Amino acid sequence: MIVSIIVAMGPKREIGLNNKLPWHIPEDLKNFKKLTMGHHILMGRKTHESILASFGKPLPKRETIVVTRNHDFKAMGCQVVHNIKEAIELAEACGETELFICGGAEIYAQALAYATKFYLSFVNYEGEADAYLPQFDLTSFKQIEKNTYENWTYEVWEKK
Repeated sequence: MIVSIIVAMGPKREIGLNNKLPWHIPEDLKNFKKLTMGHHILMGRKTHESILASFGKPLPKRETIVVTRNHDFKAMGCQVVHNIKEAIELAEACGETELFICGGAEIYAQALAYATKFYLSFVNYEGEADAYLPQFDLTSFKQIEKNTYENWTYEVWEKK
């Protein structure tokens, strides 16, 4: 199974502000939807709660796995696990071919060791942030796609 990190980030690896994206790029959101539709998506509790605050429900036509340390946490319409390894095993047991890691910062940090693919959106952003993507190394990956747009660049990297 492919374990993919999908993330939009600013030039200083900014990924969030007040539990939301600090920008709105409709084309990037459409790309996220297209890529993740029909797959398992993995996120932390705070990211899950921010999606619920925005949409009132989990993202449709995707199986959401929420990682939390809180063993009493329940998420309607989602699977709840307590670590990244458990989430990957769950998705694999369900026959998933590609699991998408969707954030936040703590989840990305834990998932970097498992990643076999990166979908990276580099956003031209100059503003505040309170969540950042941890440093990561792409030397064992090869770039297979790159598209440049007005306010952002999209790249796909696969493990060599």
